[in-house]
Amino acid sequence: MRLGFVISLILCAGVANAADDLTSAIENVRAACGSISNELIDMKTKAGINTAVTGVGTVAGGVALGTGIAKANIDKNVTSLEQEIENLKKLQGNKFDTLKLSDENTQAISLEIQNYAESIAAKQAQISELEKKSVTLGNVRTGTMAGATATNIAGAVIAGTNKVKGDLKSQIDECIAATKTLSRVKMQARIDNSADEFALQRADKIVSACSEWEYVDLSKIDNRATGALVSNAIGATTRIAGTVTSASANSKNVRDGDATKEKNLNTASNVLAGTTTVASATATIFNATQIKAIKQAASVADVCEGALK
Repeated sequence: MRLGFVISLILCAGVANAADDLTSAIENVRAACGSISNELIDMKTKAGINTAVTGVGTVAGGVALGTGIAKANIDKNVTSLEQEIENLKKLQGNKFDTLKLSDENTQAISLEIQNYAESIAAKQAQISELEKKSVTLGNVRTGTMAGATATNIAGAVIAGTNKVKGDLKSQIDECIAATKTLSRVKMQARIDNSADEFALQRADKIVSACSEWEYVDLSKIDNRATGALVSNAIGATTRIAGTVTSASANSKNVRDGDATKEKNLNTASNVLAGTTTVASATATIFNATQIKAIKQAASVADVCEGALK
C-alpha cells in the first residue's frame, strides 16, 4: 500500500515536472525570440532613409547629366555660329577685293560688305548670349555634382552599417534552438499526457510560428547592403571626379584656350554624371530590395512574437 502511494507520488511529480518543463520551454522561446523585431525595425528605418538619400542622388545625377547635355548642345550651336562667321568674313573679304579691282557697282558691293558686317555682328551677339548660358549651365552641372556627392557618401556609410549584427544573428540562432527544444518537450508532454490541451495547443502555435526563422535567409539583407555600399562608393568617386572635370571644363582658361580640350572635358563630365546617376539608381534599387528582405524577416518576427503573447 505504501509502495503504491510512493509510486503515485513519483508519477505525479513526473507529470508536474513535465508540465513545468513545457512552461519553461515556452519561456525560453519568449526570452530568445521576443525582441528580434526591434532590431529589424531599426534596420528597416535605415534602409528607408538610405533609399531616400540615394534617390536624391539619382535625381541630382540626372539633373547634372541633363544640364551637361543642354550645355553641349549650346556649345555645338556656338561652334556652328563661329563657323558661319568665318564663312561670312571670307565672303566679306572677297567683296573687298572685288571693290578694289572694280570701279563699277561700288555702291552695291559696299552694301553687300555692310550686310556681311551686320550679319557677323548679329551672330557674335548670339554667341555672346549662348556662351553666358553655357557658363551658367556648366556651373549648375558642377554645383549639382558637388552637392550630391554627400548623398553617395552618406548612402555608403548607412549601407555599411545596416547589416545583420553578430548579436542579432546569435539571437535568431538561439530562437531557432529554443523553438526546437520546445518542440521536443511538447512532443514528450503529449506522449506522457502531462500537459492540458490548452498548453499543448499554445506550444503548437509557438513552434509553428517561430520555426519559420529556420527558413529566413539573412544573407539577402547583408548582400543588398553590400551592393548599396559598393554602388554608393562608385557614385561618390565618379561624382567627385565629375565635379573636378566639370569645373575645369568651365574655367575661363580652358574656355578661352584649346577648344578641343574644352569639348573633351565637357564630354568626360557628362559621362561621369551619367555614371553617377546609374550608380545612385543601382544603390536605390539595392536599398529597396533590402527593405523587402528585412520586411520578410520582420513578418516572421511579428508572427512569432504574436504567438508568444
